[in-house]
Amino acid sequence: MSGIDVHQHLWPEPLLELLAARTTPPCARWDHGVWRVSIPGEHDFLLPPHSGEPEDRAQAVRDAGLRRALVALSSVWGIESLPASQARPLLDAWTDAIAALPDELGGWGAVSLDQPDPAEVDHVLDAGAVGVCLPASALADPVGVERVLPLLERLESRLAPLFVHPGPAPWRGHPAATVQAAWWLPTTRYVHDVHDAWHAFAAFGRPALPRLRVVWSFLAGLAPLHAERHAARGGLAVGATDPLSFYEPSSYGPRALRQIACAVGTGQLVHGTDAPVVQADTDPWSGLGTDALLLARGDNADRLLGTAWVAA
Repeated sequence: MSGIDVHQHLWPEPLLELLAARTTPPCARWDHGVWRVSIPGEHDFLLPPHSGEPEDRAQAVRDAGLRRALVALSSVWGIESLPASQARPLLDAWTDAIAALPDELGGWGAVSLDQPDPAEVDHVLDAGAVGVCLPASALADPVGVERVLPLLERLESRLAPLFVHPGPAPWRGHPAATVQAAWWLPTTRYVHDVHDAWHAFAAFGRPALPRLRVVWSFLAGLAPLHAERHAARGGLAVGATDPLSFYEPSSYGPRALRQIACAVGTGQLVHGTDAPVVQADTDPWSGLGTDALLLARGDNADRLLGTAWVAA
């Protein structure tokens, strides 16, 4: 077995039980044999069966022929953006779950954004997290980048990566869905926020954080394809050629992945599936071939995680 999936999710039972004790979103309830999660401004989300069982997920990793999968607490739920006193028990439950994961699973840490504190980064990394996942809205403009800069600086100093995933920030929340369709926000607001975050980080984050490794969920909403326009309008021309920014293709197919590969190079692509949320009908790697997939799962993922030797 070889290779890493950098984007999966896991919702352990202790976390869901804490959410079940809440009366306002994010909250959860047991509904006819499945967990129903209410998310601020979004439609309810029904958790796939066994999505909270680490051993079941570890078996799925083995069945997929992978060495490991990295699981995240979905930032879309808005836990990181709650007032610190409300977020703390939920985040602690997630950190405890990371510490107890089987070898086939690694965890992205989650920290409170109410009053960003670098000590929380230390706490989750010391508990075994491979890095920290932040919601894209937290990085979606210069003000946001400045507010989370202490967290990013601590990540950089600890040589740990950042995972940018859709989700709200306390200072830049999401409006409620205006279209009654489950696909609406994932294909509009999520993409918009990650797209904004990519541009903001390239312009205002990267100059201050030259050594921070970053992985962007779902190809950063195809933001690298806009690098030429970014430069033409006076922006920095470095975003698409950043050797420390990586991209995973969950929710996209072979056409989009080929275009991003042309923009950033196959050396910046990593494997991510968003399992068990997304069950893809098409293989995004079919347009690039087996060698590109093996590179993404192997050497590229190791470079992202800082476990590969790279010549100076």
